[in-house]
Amino acid sequence: MKSKLFEPYTLKNIELKNRIVMAPMCMYSSHNEDGKVENWHRTHYVSRAVGGTGLIIQEATAVTPQGRISPQDLGIWSDDHIEGLSELVSLIKEQGAKTGIQLAHAGRKAVLEGDIIAPSSIPFNEDMKTPLEMTADDIKETITAFVRGAERAKKAGFDVIEIHGAHGYLINEFLSPLSNKRSDEYGGSAENRYRFLRQVIDGIKAVWDGPLLVRVSAKDYHEDGLDAEDYVVFSQWMKEQGVDLIDVSSGAVVPARIPVYPGYQVKLAETIKEGAGIPAGAVGLITSGLQAEEILQNDRADLIFLGRELLRNPYWPRTAAGELNEEIEAPKQYERGW
Repeated sequence: MKSKLFEPYTLKNIELKNRIVMAPMCMYSSHNEDGKVENWHRTHYVSRAVGGTGLIIQEATAVTPQGRISPQDLGIWSDDHIEGLSELVSLIKEQGAKTGIQLAHAGRKAVLEGDIIAPSSIPFNEDMKTPLEMTADDIKETITAFVRGAERAKKAGFDVIEIHGAHGYLINEFLSPLSNKRSDEYGGSAENRYRFLRQVIDGIKAVWDGPLLVRVSAKDYHEDGLDAEDYVVFSQWMKEQGVDLIDVSSGAVVPARIPVYPGYQVKLAETIKEGAGIPAGAVGLITSGLQAEEILQNDRADLIFLGRELLRNPYWPRTAAGELNEEIEAPKQYERGW
């Protein structure tokens, strides 16, 4: 029986050559602090494309300078960023992978000089800066920044856009009652806390007709926080808005102890896939081809997102193919070695 991991997968209007996705992981390598692509990014991403990954999603890319996690983050807040991003896209596509970008705003977890903003004026922890509560104008301007980022991503030639709604960054801060204490239309009920993301999705959909993903933290690991069942509801709303797949991670909206074990987040993806009737991606300590295949064969997720394992091994797809007795095509230049 042919493995599902190496089956092509259609994501809206694009076809991935397999179901292996490189999850977005920050590189903190824009050393001029201007948000532009540098040689490290070209080496890092292209090597994973050579290695056989089907979809490569670029790290969290800030839609405003204030929205960077660190001063060394990549950015997409200016047309000046398009040239470098376009070159990177071209290099990745030459090696047979599809390209994605994660549009992001760090919110209260930005480690920058000057003011930072968040839904409520609550710091992440006692060591981090207290953010300013966003005004109505701040909210409007930030939504517009996400839309402008999507327009630039389209000009740069990306195949897929992912909205970063996870890991305690701005959108996640709006969604969780632990970080959102607003009393206006953006706080309180689940519908109100979802409103910011709803408007970001609507804005992006108006300028982008390609596959749209959203990464979520489907468990807050706090008794007063959100769990997968809450995200089933959010995911149903995202499906209605035209989101194509939910990339399911967890945690990091507040400090918490997280029980970590192989595949520890897969059940969250499975819950959202089944409960909301929407494709889902699984991520989190997935390290072997056999483990990935089990997830897919049992219909627990539709795509396998790999993080640390692809940092350790750019050629993980080949390793997984060996475990699954699959033959995958090698780059012509490497045929003698493969």
